[in-house]
Amino acid sequence: MTHPFDTHLARVAQAGEHAVWTPADGALPALFLSHGAPPLFETPDWMEQLFTWARSMPRPKAVLIVSAHWEEAPLAISSAQAAVTPVYDFGGFDPMYYRMRYDTPEAHDLAGRVLKTLSGEHIHETGRGLDHGAWVPLKVMYPEADIPVIQLSLPTGDPASLLELGAKLRRLREEGVLVIGSGFTTHGLPFLTRENMTGQAAAPGWSVQFDAWAREALKRGDVDELAAYRAKAPGMPYAHPTVEHFTPLFVTLGASSDPEAKRDFTIDGFWMGLSKGSFTAA
Repeated sequence: MTHPFDTHLARVAQAGEHAVWTPADGALPALFLSHGAPPLFETPDWMEQLFTWARSMPRPKAVLIVSAHWEEAPLAISSAQAAVTPVYDFGGFDPMYYRMRYDTPEAHDLAGRVLKTLSGEHIHETGRGLDHGAWVPLKVMYPEADIPVIQLSLPTGDPASLLELGAKLRRLREEGVLVIGSGFTTHGLPFLTRENMTGQAAAPGWSVQFDAWAREALKRGDVDELAAYRAKAPGMPYAHPTVEHFTPLFVTLGASSDPEAKRDFTIDGFWMGLSKGSFTAA
């Protein structure tokens, strides 16, 4: 039986050439994406949504991604070497997923640009590979693995500080760098039932309520409301018993040209009861 990811790769091969970003295209957007885990590779419609999203914009010169799965302060960046072994920071899945690679090219130029852009910050350069919040969605969006990628740690959960961090990254978008905040619009894993996880039950009320609240706040461009999610969002704390999967959203908003612009989800719906809400922030 053909694995769904192999079918996805066959579809990618038929998609044709993807035009590379040039300065004439203007600044690339920033993205917030709900990133999934190895089961993403078994979900054809979600893979199609992510790949179509990637193809809706020019092919970036490089990618800078902040993931929920690397919380570290002071700021740190991943290895700029080529073909660094990814971080298999998940458990209980088919052994094939622990053999998957995402062998991107060296990213020394990008690392230098990030360090220059964040001059004044103390940044630790590491030998760390990309974690699954980075390499899993990127392997679906850009499976050729021919784009330099650097991962930046998530240094805090404070929305205001993350908005400021995103604002410092904004100029990279004008150089053809795709800035991504990678998390999950809802991530209440401890509160999912077996029926949720096998697709035999509707998404839990707390997940549906938080998803609707976040969508409406984004539609209004209400950054203050989003920043007050702990107190104001319905479904808390079930939707986010820990907050690291929501806070990358503020890096994305900060990196956008106007954090308070009105926007909607580019990808929506639910997966195993969790909101896939993902958006573009130009």
